[in-house]
Amino acid sequence: MGGFQNFAISFSIICILAGGIGAYGVAFGAGGGGSVGIGWLVGSFFALVVAAAMGQIASAYPTAGGLYHWGSILGGKGWGWATAWINLLGLLFVVSSVNYGVYLLLRDLVLVGIFGMDPESFTGTHLVIAVVLITLTQAYLNYAGIKVTTILTDFSGYLILGTAVILIAGFLFGSSVPLDFSRIVTFTNNTGEPGANMWPQTGSLFFAFVLGLLHVCYTITGFDASAHTSEETRDAQRAVPRGMLTSVFWSAVFGWLLVVAVLLAMPDTAEAAKQGWSVFYWTLDSTSLPSWLKSLLGVAIVIANYLCALAGMTSLSRMIYAFARDGGIPGASKFLRQVSPKHRTPGAAIWVGAALCIVLGLLAGNNEKAYIILASGCAVFLYVSYIMPIGAGLFAEGKSWTKKGPFSLGVWSKPIAVVAIIGGAILAFVGFQEPYQLVGYFLAGTVAALIVIWFTFEKSRFPGPPLTEADVKARQAEIAREEAALGGAG
Repeated sequence: MGGFQNFAISFSIICILAGGIGAYGVAFGAGGGGSVGIGWLVGSFFALVVAAAMGQIASAYPTAGGLYHWGSILGGKGWGWATAWINLLGLLFVVSSVNYGVYLLLRDLVLVGIFGMDPESFTGTHLVIAVVLITLTQAYLNYAGIKVTTILTDFSGYLILGTAVILIAGFLFGSSVPLDFSRIVTFTNNTGEPGANMWPQTGSLFFAFVLGLLHVCYTITGFDASAHTSEETRDAQRAVPRGMLTSVFWSAVFGWLLVVAVLLAMPDTAEAAKQGWSVFYWTLDSTSLPSWLKSLLGVAIVIANYLCALAGMTSLSRMIYAFARDGGIPGASKFLRQVSPKHRTPGAAIWVGAALCIVLGLLAGNNEKAYIILASGCAVFLYVSYIMPIGAGLFAEGKSWTKKGPFSLGVWSKPIAVVAIIGGAILAFVGFQEPYQLVGYFLAGTVAALIVIWFTFEKSRFPGPPLTEADVKARQAEIAREEAALGGAG
C-alpha cells in the first residue's frame, strides 16, 4: 500500500455515508439542529485530537498490532493485552453494525425506494440471512488478496467523496424551503416523544446535546485501520499518521457539510424530528431531485456502506493475526496466525473474524434496534481502546519512551494527549447511555473479566509482543522463514 491506500482504508471505514446517514436521528432527536451543526464540529475536534495523539505513537511504532503493541510497549504487556481485547471487540462491533446498516439501507433505499417492495414484507429472518451473506462475501474478498481489497477501498474513497458532494448539492439546491442557516446553531430539546423517542426525555438541553455526540463518535471511528495495515504500507512511519489524520479531517469536513445540508433542506424541523431513524430518507424524498438521481444515490450509499465494512474486515483480521502471532489468544494462536500460501493473506483470522461478527450480530438481535446497539458498542469499545495507549504514552513519555518517529507533536505532545483522553472518554460515555445501557453493562463485564483472566491465567502465560532487540531479531528471522516457506524471498 502507498500513502493514499493507507488513507483510503481508514476513510472507507469512517465512511460518512454510513454513520452520518444511518445515525442521523441520534443527533437530531437529541438537541435538534444544534446537535447536528455544532455537535458534529465538537465531536470531530475530539476525534482529530485522538488521531493526532495516536499518529505520533504510530510513527514511532509502525506495526500491524497497532494499539495493542503500543499499549504493551508504553504501558506493559498487561496493559497491551487488555488494549488488544477491547480493540478487537470494537472492530467486531464496527463490521457487525455497518453490515446491519447495509441491509437496512438496501431495503429502504433500493428494494422499497426503487423497486417498490412492501416494507411490511421484510422480517427479522430476512435481516439475519442478508447480514450473514454480506459478511461472508466481505470475508472472501479479504481472503482473495490485499490487492483486490486495496482496489475496492481506493474506489470507496472516491465513491464516498463523489456521492457526498452530489448529496450536499442536491439538498442545498433541491430544497423545497428557503435555506435557514440559523438552524445550525438552534438547539431544540427533541428527547422523548418530539424526537420519536430516539432518547428518553431529559430536562437538560446540555445533556441532550452531549447525547447527540453519539452521531459523530460512531461515524468518525475505525481510523486505527491505518495502523493495522502498517506492515503492508510503504514508508509507514510517515504514511500511517498522515493516513489517520487526513482521513479524520476530510471525513469531518465533508461530513459536516452533508449533515448540515440535510438539516437546511428539511421542510419542517418539528415534523422531521418525528421521523426518527427515517429523517434522512424523508428529507431526501422532499427534495426536487429527479427520481433517477435519487435511485442512483441510493445504490451508491449502499455500495459505500458495504465497502466500509469490507475495510473494517481488513482491519479486524490484521488485529486478530497480530495478536495471535504473539500468542495472545489461548488455544487458537497457532491456527489464527496462519497465512494462506495461495492468497498470502491471514485466512484463518479473516474467516474466524467474520464468524465472530455474525455471532455478535445474532446476540444483538434480529431487529432494527440491534443496529444502534452495535453502533454504540463500536464507539464505546474503539474509543476506550484508543485512549489506553495514549494514556500509557502520556506517562511513559520522557521516561521509557524517548525516541519518536518522523511525526512528532513536540511540546504539544502531553497537552494533546490529555485532551485526547478527556475527549475519547466523553465520546465513549455517550455510547452507553439509556436506552443503550446494555453496551455499558457489556463494557463493565468485559473489564471485570479481563482483570480476573489476566491475574489468574494470562499474566504468567502471555509472553507479549517482542520488545527487546533480541526478541525483535528472533521475530524477524521467524517471519523470514515463514515468507520463504510461502514462496517468497525470505
